[in-house]
Amino acid sequence: MSLSIGIVGLPNVGKSTLFNALTKKSVAAENYPFCTIDPSVGVVAVPDERLQKLSEFSVSAKTVPAAVEFVDIAGLVKGASEGEGLGNKFLSNIRETDAIAQVVRIFEDTNVIHVDGKIDPVKDIEVINLELVLADLQTVTKRQANIGKEIRSGKKEAVIEAALIERLVKALEAGKLASSVVADEFEAPFLQQLCLITTKPFIYVLNKKAGAKNLDEMPGDVRWAKLVELFKQTNAGHVIVDAGIEQELKDLDAKDKMEMREGLGVHDDGVNDLIRKGYELLGLITYFTTGEDETRAWTIKRGWTAPEAGTAIHGDFKEKFVRAEIIEWDKLLAMGSFAAAREKGLIRTEGKEYVVKDGDVVEFKI
Repeated sequence: MSLSIGIVGLPNVGKSTLFNALTKKSVAAENYPFCTIDPSVGVVAVPDERLQKLSEFSVSAKTVPAAVEFVDIAGLVKGASEGEGLGNKFLSNIRETDAIAQVVRIFEDTNVIHVDGKIDPVKDIEVINLELVLADLQTVTKRQANIGKEIRSGKKEAVIEAALIERLVKALEAGKLASSVVADEFEAPFLQQLCLITTKPFIYVLNKKAGAKNLDEMPGDVRWAKLVELFKQTNAGHVIVDAGIEQELKDLDAKDKMEMREGLGVHDDGVNDLIRKGYELLGLITYFTTGEDETRAWTIKRGWTAPEAGTAIHGDFKEKFVRAEIIEWDKLLAMGSFAAAREKGLIRTEGKEYVVKDGDVVEFKI
């Protein structure tokens, strides 16, 4: 599956620095707006210790992790929905992603320019979200202007879509994300066709900086309190990352990274946390195939049946599926071999109705 998360935010909040840390791919991260003109794309391995353990178990020649694609999208500014800055181009890039990671600056540093001249993370979020909402409102009102002709021509589907669009316009005009509008099973296909930005899942990446004043380290700061309250009210996911340090550590091996973290007083790997949460945000799970040639993590949607899960390997697997042999990864490792697991009856034969679970080791029979 091709899965992508767009990294967005105001200029100079640390988007490109975070992207560098995520992907080890060099993109411009200079200290001025619009340095990143075209989106850069990096494919990032999903951290999963289960994969390495299975690979060692099978003595595999090759190990292939699950992956998420991150897209570094240049900074949005107020008025982007009306073409300010490079707004139209940036918004188009965001539409092509599956989810949005919005980088929010929570550090004070007079040497790093802020477009508004002051640090106010809630206001930054409101500016970005409003531009995305206004862009969606343009899309929806344009469709609303055309759907009347379809209703008059007697298209029953147009009546269903019109009711959905009316609710979307009302929500967007009130400044709410399109995701606040719940579509029923009949409306859902029309909502998907609109390709609205604010129906995508959001995660907020709070960028701090070692050696600077960081709002999360000043719990009495009203700006931090407002930010925490916003996340509570909207039930929004967030991670805290020191993008600058993560970029410095990106080329070090695990041991050197740990020593450097300890020296800097940074104990959490915010980048790995972001990768995992991005994976979860998209409602994904991992199953494994393992053997001497290769151990691989396969990405599927939660709730997929065995035939659907097989399409991650090859599109023909769904039609040609006969059965699958399944065992949980930890049970396989505990038994020490497939033969021992089979002897104990731990390898199950499952049919077309079986829903694949996160961590299943699967062998498809077609």
